[in-house]
Amino acid sequence: MAQNPWRVASLLSVAFLCLCLIATTNSSLAQTSGNEPIPPGDTYNEDEIVKAGHQFFGSVSGGLASVVERAFSRYGEPNGYILGEEGSGAFVAGARYGEGHLYTRNAGNHKLFWQGPSVGWDFGADGARVMMLVYNLPTVNSVYDRFVGVNGSAYLVGGVGMTVLLKNEVVLVPVRAGVGARLGLNMGYLKFTENATWNPF
Repeated sequence: MAQNPWRVASLLSVAFLCLCLIATTNSSLAQTSGNEPIPPGDTYNEDEIVKAGHQFFGSVSGGLASVVERAFSRYGEPNGYILGEEGSGAFVAGARYGEGHLYTRNAGNHKLFWQGPSVGWDFGADGARVMMLVYNLPTVNSVYDRFVGVNGSAYLVGGVGMTVLLKNEVVLVPVRAGVGARLGLNMGYLKFTENATWNPF
């Protein structure tokens, strides 16, 4: 009977240590909230991007290497990339919706969504797999914003197209390969969010 208080004290000590470990783990998880700086040198080289793109796009990746080469020659090595799928349609005015994952060297992988309106001389619909090269991303949370671009300035090789979106110093280069019929020049933006929404604005 004399040992019971010691056992209770030991169990309480173990429980307290477990709570401390859980609290420490939670605080360390809270520190990776997406606001930590992404070192500018933590980039992906061209071979890594082309390999990831071929695995992701599969049989429709014919012109991928040429498109990626052009992006690298113009913007250098990205410090992140997004893989996902999207759908869009337009009859003068249109909208685009997508979802995917942001990949970084040391800031983890993050689920995200994007949506955006467009307006212009633009007709048709398409569905696509998308790889977005991300340049000059200071933190993960910096991607949750609106990025403006002109889709009509696309660079197209072998069914794979590239456009450019900008927000301050951050550059996104969406590389798309998909099916559908889409013709025209449109201006708009993509808004990236942590949660899905039907509101393209």
